[in-house]
Amino acid sequence: MEETKNIIPPISSYRPHNAGYDYHDAGAYLITLVVTEREQCLSMLNDNIHKPAVTLTNTGRIVMEEWEKTAEIQASKGRHIDTLCQVCMPDHWHGVIMVRERMDVSIGTIINAFKSVCTSRWRKEETGYVQPPCTASRIRCMSKEARRAYYATRPRIEQPLFDDDYDDTICIDHEHLLRMISYVNDNPRRAIIRRLRPNFMQRRTHITINGRDYAAFGNLFLLRWANKVQVFCHRKAPDGHTPYEQTEAYRQECIRWKAQVMKGATVIVTPGISKGEQIIKNRCIEKGYPLIHIQKESIGKYWKPELSRFDACTRGSLLILAPWDIDDMGEVNHIPSNTDYARFHNLNDIAKSICELDEYATMNIK
Repeated sequence: MEETKNIIPPISSYRPHNAGYDYHDAGAYLITLVVTEREQCLSMLNDNIHKPAVTLTNTGRIVMEEWEKTAEIQASKGRHIDTLCQVCMPDHWHGVIMVRERMDVSIGTIINAFKSVCTSRWRKEETGYVQPPCTASRIRCMSKEARRAYYATRPRIEQPLFDDDYDDTICIDHEHLLRMISYVNDNPRRAIIRRLRPNFMQRRTHITINGRDYAAFGNLFLLRWANKVQVFCHRKAPDGHTPYEQTEAYRQECIRWKAQVMKGATVIVTPGISKGEQIIKNRCIEKGYPLIHIQKESIGKYWKPELSRFDACTRGSLLILAPWDIDDMGEVNHIPSNTDYARFHNLNDIAKSICELDEYATMNIK
């Protein structure tokens, strides 16, 4: 057994479940479980981006076997679910579960039962340890904070296999479900890329650029490129009716932007909000043109971009910047800063300021 730990494990960084949602209802969910203290005990990854492979440890094998039993176990209790896919990463696990009809228990009850049986088998097969029923009952009655303090004094094998919390993403529609499954299946490749290309996949929760605070994901070197060009498009042409992206002026600007990119040493900078901006942003991502994308959504410790932007990051052609204070930047034409109108203009003002940076600009990266 491991020696007793004297440091209280960190509180899970995963977001709380969706307030107000009825988790008894039918639906599909992407579930993420994190191994306690991020111990890398479930699997090992190879170094082949094109043929990623996961080698399970005995603990990972236990987890995958128990997940495959989950549907049958729940069917014996009159609950109709399907476990659609899963993957064991070194320190966390993803699975997609489909609930076919409303249940008498919540999805959380099923996930917690799965976590519990994984912990029991892991303990028994690793060391033969079996938690006394009285101890298990006493721990279940503790608050989350009391459990953390208790486990901090116990050897690792007496702690649960997985962190106290878990993350769930609720499926919106069939297309979203397919993306969930694709995300799970693609997880090993993404992890290998992040390991092999760290300069292209940097995550920074605090960057100060000329006095403004940001979080970032991607290739930070793009900030130092000599020539940066802003793509800024209103939604409507000056006549107030024609979509701007349908005008001759927009077509000419697209030609100019592409010419600048093809000359080299030019980065497109845009929040990609209006239709015209979105077209150019998406074209840069698709073609691999250098792009700094300013987004209003925050970037946290475990935030990840969707597949298309992730792949652009792997090529070193994308940096995603998220300003900390977008809703506190001030009114625009007397319209509050937390409205879509003000965000559109404020994010474009940020894009303009990024374009004005040179390679000697003041930056503090943490």
